[in-house]
Amino acid sequence: MPTETGSSATASQPPKTFRHYAQKIRVPAGFVIAALFLFTARPNPVFIAYGLLVALVGVGLRAWASGHLRKDQQLTVRGPYRMTRNPLYLGSFLMVAGAVAAGANLYLSIGVPLLYLAIYWPVIRAEEAHLYRIFPEDYPDYAKAVPLILPKLTALPAALRDGFEMALYRRHREYRAMIGVFAVFTFLYIKMVWWKS
Repeated sequence: MPTETGSSATASQPPKTFRHYAQKIRVPAGFVIAALFLFTARPNPVFIAYGLLVALVGVGLRAWASGHLRKDQQLTVRGPYRMTRNPLYLGSFLMVAGAVAAGANLYLSIGVPLLYLAIYWPVIRAEEAHLYRIFPEDYPDYAKAVPLILPKLTALPAALRDGFEMALYRRHREYRAMIGVFAVFTFLYIKMVWWKS
């Protein structure tokens, strides 16, 4: 993405698009949504159990993907990348969906996933354009064979046979996702107990 280096924009710079702003606001928006979610959540045991299951699938998918990812060094086509071109974003979506479901707030259960998609869809497309640029020979064929988001489950047996590199997992610090999910569900559990008392 071009960035402004001087005090004012030059005529050669393209106008900023929603994609540019989506990339800029995704982290701050996440904090605002998380605060709103935690404040309005009304968890109960059934929703917490269901939501935790979905969120843990997301954590596992992100962990699995991180053990294969060599960002910008080589095109990653092993492990869950055989099934979807964006296992990290799919995992994040499942984590968010699980947490929101556990909060048992109908409006947030609908609105947050839609907002997630609105913010992250342009980011996914921008990253895909980047991959087309840095892997011009390999990425087009890979993109034809593997879905953008929804996984191709027929590729699961081959994906499971691929090795997993713990060093990559640690380098990407993906354990932070597990810590985050643990913190959210601990809060929801405490809020459920406090709310019932």
